[in-house]
Amino acid sequence: MGDGYHHGNLRQALIDAGIKIINESGEGSLSLRKVAAFCNVSHAAPYSHFKDKEELLEAMKKSVTDSFMEVLEKALEESSNADEKLVNMGKSYVTFFVKNPDYFKFLFGNQNITAHLQSDNKDDYPPFLLLKDTYKKYLKEHGLKKTKEEKEIDLLSLWSSVHGLASIACMSGVEVSFDWEDKILGDILIR
Repeated sequence: MGDGYHHGNLRQALIDAGIKIINESGEGSLSLRKVAAFCNVSHAAPYSHFKDKEELLEAMKKSVTDSFMEVLEKALEESSNADEKLVNMGKSYVTFFVKNPDYFKFLFGNQNITAHLQSDNKDDYPPFLLLKDTYKKYLKEHGLKKTKEEKEIDLLSLWSSVHGLASIACMSGVEVSFDWEDKILGDILIR
């Protein structure tokens, strides 16, 4: 059972409980009744925020994505050029998931993330669209001309580097002698 709900934002508490339930037991075990029990509220309480499990799942994905986007956009705002933007975005990507490993497991273990590397698609995952847009600005700022395939390989390399670091950092069995966040922000792991 969870820590319960302590008169704060019940909607967010239900979302967080849903993420924990999915990460611990799988999506098939998620129900509004279970998130209510996890939060120690009545079985009817979640229905004032979500009509069904699918709506809760969408809210969970949106909540995590919105938080993630906020961190990535802040990194871009605090950067002065395209090189800094890509590096700081990468650092923020990994740091976000180091601080929120449940979010990583939920998003990339259970949810369907869409990312078209060659074509522009408005339905792609917003953090990926932000990376793609930042990469295009990088190419323009440096006056670089690349083929579609080269761009696709570059995007995949950028994404896989930070995603791989985040994945390893979120693994429970990986032990390192350093603090991930210190090494990421200190330019040791991402340059």
